[in-house]
Amino acid sequence: MKFNEVIGHERIKKHLVNMVNENRVSHAQLFGGPEGVGKINLALAFAQYLNCQNRQGDDSCGECPSCVKYSKLIHPDLHFVFPVVKSTKHKNPVSDSYINEWRQFVLNEPYFNIRQWFTFLDADKQGLIYSQESQEIIKKLSLKTFEAKYKVMIIWLPEKMHVAAANKLLKLLEEPPEGTVFLLVSDNPNEILGTIQSRAQRLNIPALEISEIAKALRLEYDITEEESERFAKLSVGNYVAAKEIVGQGEERAYFFDKFVGMMRLAYQRKLFDLIDWCDDMNRQSKERQKNFFEFALRLIRENFMMNIQEQDLLYLTPEEENFSARFSPFINDGNILQLSEEFSLAHSHLEQNGNARIILMDLCLKVIMLLKQ
Repeated sequence: MKFNEVIGHERIKKHLVNMVNENRVSHAQLFGGPEGVGKINLALAFAQYLNCQNRQGDDSCGECPSCVKYSKLIHPDLHFVFPVVKSTKHKNPVSDSYINEWRQFVLNEPYFNIRQWFTFLDADKQGLIYSQESQEIIKKLSLKTFEAKYKVMIIWLPEKMHVAAANKLLKLLEEPPEGTVFLLVSDNPNEILGTIQSRAQRLNIPALEISEIAKALRLEYDITEEESERFAKLSVGNYVAAKEIVGQGEERAYFFDKFVGMMRLAYQRKLFDLIDWCDDMNRQSKERQKNFFEFALRLIRENFMMNIQEQDLLYLTPEEENFSARFSPFINDGNILQLSEEFSLAHSHLEQNGNARIILMDLCLKVIMLLKQ
């Protein structure tokens, strides 16, 4: 990937180019920021620029043998680590177990999130970077570079790394193999071990500008300038979200339908119907359940903004806005904090492998009580 293929972030691109040209490339860098803003795209473009044999000022050439291999993600000195899932085929998986799927996925959908990756794998479990990955990292980095100046190890979502693997990585960061560059790409940098954070040069990647997203949407989709700007505003700086809004993704529609159903049943205190609602949600994967809680938190916040008449701060689709016009009076000063806390707590309990059905039923009962406040 070339820098000119990455949406926005011109200041950061210039910083990365200067780092290479001034020969002050840090052996470990942490690209941290919100989901869907192009962090891994910047990391890929930076890695390609590092090893380009004919750099064109502020970008890689895209034509030399190194760039051609990078564009296909098959360069022998480019390595990946990313969350994977256990299956009947891969009982002790490492990233290389899914490297072909990874290449296909990233090349087809350069802007993506972890939910889309697990959906692509047809996984119904929470993924991790398992402890056995550490041995693979050590083995790969113990070899000399095949044909490039730098070996590049891109670790996508290091916050998903098992503690044992994280500790092994820490040792490598303390004494890195010669000519090795680690690029850690994180949606939640504060969840990474503090000792790893302290050994990596932090680069904060902000949300994308509305104008940048709108321009990219017009290039990718047949939509008007007005539509692109509305979709860009709704995405809150997240290009993955913007693409889902344009396509009205099935996942987003499903979450909206479940949220509306939950709130209506809770308000009407239909306990038996809520039990059926919980049973249906319980059949979904843990990742999908967590994504629903994040979606619900966003809608609760938007409804509160609508209730207090902060129209400039609203980020709702027409369908969501139509529902919220009737629902927002029930999200007020008396319950907004508690509702937010309960959904956040449910999300946290799921991450700790709590019983999903119990978590969902407990949440529904609390929502019943809070909607009456």
